[in-house]
Amino acid sequence: MLRYWFERLDDSPEDISTRNEKERGNWPPVEGFTPLDWRTTVDRGLFGTRQEYLSFLRTLCLAWGERRLSSALQEGDERILRMVQTLDEISGMIDHLTGRLVDWYGTVDPTFTRKDQGVQERALLARMKGGGDEIFLSCVEEGEHLLSLRNALSREVSLQAEASYPNCSALVGGLVAARLIARAGGLERLARMSSATIQVLGAENALFSHLHTGSSPPKHGIIYQHGRVHAAPRNLRGRVARVLAGRVALAARLDYYRETLDREFVKGSQERINRAGKRT
Repeated sequence: MLRYWFERLDDSPEDISTRNEKERGNWPPVEGFTPLDWRTTVDRGLFGTRQEYLSFLRTLCLAWGERRLSSALQEGDERILRMVQTLDEISGMIDHLTGRLVDWYGTVDPTFTRKDQGVQERALLARMKGGGDEIFLSCVEEGEHLLSLRNALSREVSLQAEASYPNCSALVGGLVAARLIARAGGLERLARMSSATIQVLGAENALFSHLHTGSSPPKHGIIYQHGRVHAAPRNLRGRVARVLAGRVALAARLDYYRETLDREFVKGSQERINRAGKRT
């Protein structure tokens, strides 16, 4: 016997939506299914007119859509993806603001040259607090505030990644794992990627340039942020990045299908990465 969504109209549209979501497994198959004729509801005295039926059905569909959208946005991948995007935006704001302040401070202290931009941002901002008017110092303080905000958000992203992606985080660190997953568009997509794709994830511009102009292909993308890659000798970075990308591909699948930390896998992976970074 078929059951319809309007069987208990005394419930609110939200309650009906929740009940129907739980009973999706009992819905009839799509093949050969004939949608309900609105006249049936009128004949049963549930609605007075077709317009009343359509109006209530529209309200129900909106409630169901809001419920599904809210559930999707609260998933771990989506949350971390937004956090990483915000982190990148803050980093861009810091770089832009610091550059403008350096130019501004040059009008106050002509001895303050462009070479000072090689200093770390926090030290650079602290150095510029020694001069300028009140509004300039307020801008410098805003830059320091953004630095503190970026550090706090970086720590939170790492914690979230370690909880949601234990194998990837144990292998490359929470922040790098979060960046890889955000760039891929989610853990499922990362788990389905080949190791070659993961190796250059984040270096798409360099890859397209190689394909169109014949320039040197990129050896690594986001995974360059991992200590074993950027600390490796230049002639070994490609090999380390290749091995690391292969282990990340496996770690992503472990996180997606098992959702638990495999310590033996992480230990073995670290040993293989360490061997790749040694000269033979």
